[in-house]
Amino acid sequence: MKKTTDVLILGSGIAGLTLAIKTAEARPDLKISIVTKVEQGESNTKYAQGGVAAVWNHEADDFGKHIADTLDAGDGLCTEEVVKIVVEEGPTRVREIIDWGTRFDKSKETKDYNLGMEGGHSEYRILHYKDLTGWEIQRALMEKAKSLDNIDLYEHYFAINLLTPHNLGFNITRVTPNIDCYGAYILNKEDGDIITFLSKITVVATGGAGQIYRNTTNPVIATGDGIAMVYRANGRVESMEFVQFHPTALYNPAGENPDFLVSEAVRGYGAILRDIDGKEFMERYDPRKSLAPRDIVARAIDNEMKKSGAEHLYLDCTHLDKEGFYAHFPTIYDKCISLGIDPMKDYIPVTPACHYMCGGIKVDTKGRTTINRLYACGECTYTGLHGANRLASNSLLEAMVYAHRIHEDILNEVENFDIKHEIPDWDATGTMQPKEMVLITQSMKELKEIMSSYVGIVRSNVRIKRALDRLKLLFDETEDLYRSTTISPQLCELRNLISIGYLVTKSASMRRESRGLHFTTDYPENLNFIDVTIL
Repeated sequence: MKKTTDVLILGSGIAGLTLAIKTAEARPDLKISIVTKVEQGESNTKYAQGGVAAVWNHEADDFGKHIADTLDAGDGLCTEEVVKIVVEEGPTRVREIIDWGTRFDKSKETKDYNLGMEGGHSEYRILHYKDLTGWEIQRALMEKAKSLDNIDLYEHYFAINLLTPHNLGFNITRVTPNIDCYGAYILNKEDGDIITFLSKITVVATGGAGQIYRNTTNPVIATGDGIAMVYRANGRVESMEFVQFHPTALYNPAGENPDFLVSEAVRGYGAILRDIDGKEFMERYDPRKSLAPRDIVARAIDNEMKKSGAEHLYLDCTHLDKEGFYAHFPTIYDKCISLGIDPMKDYIPVTPACHYMCGGIKVDTKGRTTINRLYACGECTYTGLHGANRLASNSLLEAMVYAHRIHEDILNEVENFDIKHEIPDWDATGTMQPKEMVLITQSMKELKEIMSSYVGIVRSNVRIKRALDRLKLLFDETEDLYRSTTISPQLCELRNLISIGYLVTKSASMRRESRGLHFTTDYPENLNFIDVTIL
């Protein structure tokens, strides 16, 4: 079965929706198709608590300060041109989503936007909506997208593989020049049909891959599908060793997936990190204390936990104003209360959890990947903005800026391409229904344990080597299963996560220094500088 469209967008978070809206408004004659593997709006965007970083108060803040903060957090590996682009274009993109109906908190007295502070920032510049900023942005974007007749949304459709000349019988390798993308094979999860979705232009906006770890703040859908698909299609992937762990996920001994995030904005509001004995400790690691960049805070917490043998540390909010705290963080407050923790009386137990992929699909300043007719934006990409560590609340900004830039390039390029009707439909000959789901679920558990134990916040050559050996076994077993059984979303997600685990681990093995989010006990200092890893 075949479907055709002008622009195929894989993913319905802030990046995909912003791009779809802009392109649909500018060209009502174009057919825009958004594919999402669950219901619309279930994305990493929805779970973003903190906000959007943008220079707003020009009396106290300026582009130079935001650029400097981003470069400092990125530990020498940001692309300065990209940082300048995102910071300077960002406020205009934020105004656009405000015009589309996004609400941000304002001061009751002045009616100005109530700007927040987060770790690594030198000024108050975080626009937020309570502690539900991502949810609010997603709400506004979905309502706007629904008002445009030339946007088609396909819910519960799972992208399996990108379509390239490989599907026409050509031998494609990682060094083959001028590879084109013609769309994607997409599984309809409701009836099991695999559709050959043909497009003039394809955009990957599939989000992150936090589910490679046992503890993550990412939703269960964050399985790295887009990055894995591009890598299988022989596109370039870059800097996958830089995985950001959020320092303060709520510790829940009962366990939950995803881990509940206690926003960095809570520390910006005045909360203090304390060790298991209730003592402050961050001054031993950084003069900015609890407001140091995330890589520093996460490593400090990890080190304190290992020294004491504790399963968590504490975030102290007991000295903060209750009314103000609840006004800013109602979701966090209610979640703590539901677990018997009163943030105004009790310390909140916290532990680091995987939060954001700073590496991903390599794109240029127009969002173009190394495969023709294929763009990418959002967390699945490596633009050069984050370098070795993302500055808090820069991610939503990056997604909007790159969605706009891709939209502009698509308008210039879309008429240059035709639909490739010769692509064959999916061939499931020789496959059978899987007899035991335990083969998939157990491999998923093993993957999470491998990555958490060996390629987490702190790494070593021995741990990385062991992880690569274990991942090779999982890869071989899963590929055998993929070749012999009927496609299922669970099998595809496992396959993608194993690919992401490999890319993170292989990239980590190639960076023989400690920098940003990549810390190895074999090279504890930034001595042997290596440029960004490309795979």
